[in-house]
Amino acid sequence: MADVLSQSQIDALLKSMATTSAEEPAAATAVKDEKKKPETEQVKYSKYDFYSPRKFTKDKIKILTSVFENYARIITSQVNGIFRVMTDITVMEVQERRYYEYVNSLNENDTVTLVEASIQDYNKNLVPLMMYVSPGLIITLIDHMLGGGEEVVKVKPGYRYSDVETALYRRILQYLIQALRDGFSNYINIQFKAQRIEDNPSMIQDVGLDETVAIIHLNVDVTGLAVERIRICLPGNLLENIFQIIDSRKHIARGYDFEDNKETILDNIRQSQLPVTGQLGTVFLDLNDIYRLKVGDVIDMNKGKDKDVKLYIGKQPWFTGKMGVYKKNVAVRINRRLYEEEIDEDGTPGSLPEAGTGDA
Repeated sequence: MADVLSQSQIDALLKSMATTSAEEPAAATAVKDEKKKPETEQVKYSKYDFYSPRKFTKDKIKILTSVFENYARIITSQVNGIFRVMTDITVMEVQERRYYEYVNSLNENDTVTLVEASIQDYNKNLVPLMMYVSPGLIITLIDHMLGGGEEVVKVKPGYRYSDVETALYRRILQYLIQALRDGFSNYINIQFKAQRIEDNPSMIQDVGLDETVAIIHLNVDVTGLAVERIRICLPGNLLENIFQIIDSRKHIARGYDFEDNKETILDNIRQSQLPVTGQLGTVFLDLNDIYRLKVGDVIDMNKGKDKDVKLYIGKQPWFTGKMGVYKKNVAVRINRRLYEEEIDEDGTPGSLPEAGTGDA
């Protein structure tokens, strides 16, 4: 015989069904309300790596951006005129990065050209910069050199040039490299020439992987049908030398050549007034002793009466001397000059009096 539910069990079953049916519309309403709520905009923050702080200021990056915007205009006109192809070359971004980020953005089979830089009357060895041009752009320009049509040639990533294409690749790179001089002409007279071609970017050992570099991305729009890239890597050593020359020439142009005007600058600051303080000695006192001090008390300075006193120029100890009287005024006769490496009588390096010390 089948089990028969009691009245209490029936009531409990009906109650549970009523509760479930009431919760479902509420849940559906809550889901609809959530959908109606506008999505909060996520604020994007740029990450800053404190272990590798920026090496070049925003002003230096602005100079590089100006240089390569000028460079982009020059090579746009040259490529359009020489190869008879419509291109629009623009600077996409100028970033300060680590060298390994530039290498990681390339494939093993990508061809990179090392470009030697030389500055007139500057004998330092400059690290070469690196230039990568996407194969699609090179092959399209080669096709136009050989009388091809208006179509854009598309190649697969990691495309390897043949011997004939490599020779023509060198001819094309000559135009792009020589235009770099004109790009920098507003700031510095610098010459560029191709040094060598590397078929594997990971084999380039001229720059350390963790060295700071500037990476310039140029966007090349070919006849409106394809987008190619030119990536230029400027090592930090090369940039430091370039910016040093640019800054020195700016100072010379403004009449601030510090090496030649040393005496002039010293003449201008010789009349500056600096406080000179003679220190008899130092002593540590408890706050309780200071609180109980009164007129007539004697403080032992822990120094003999014939010992030298220190003379402070500003807040730095510069000389030692003897206390005495000159024309009825207290005076100090200078005996010798102190240096940073000199040691005090108590065995510690010469320094300023610490807070909480009494001095006279």
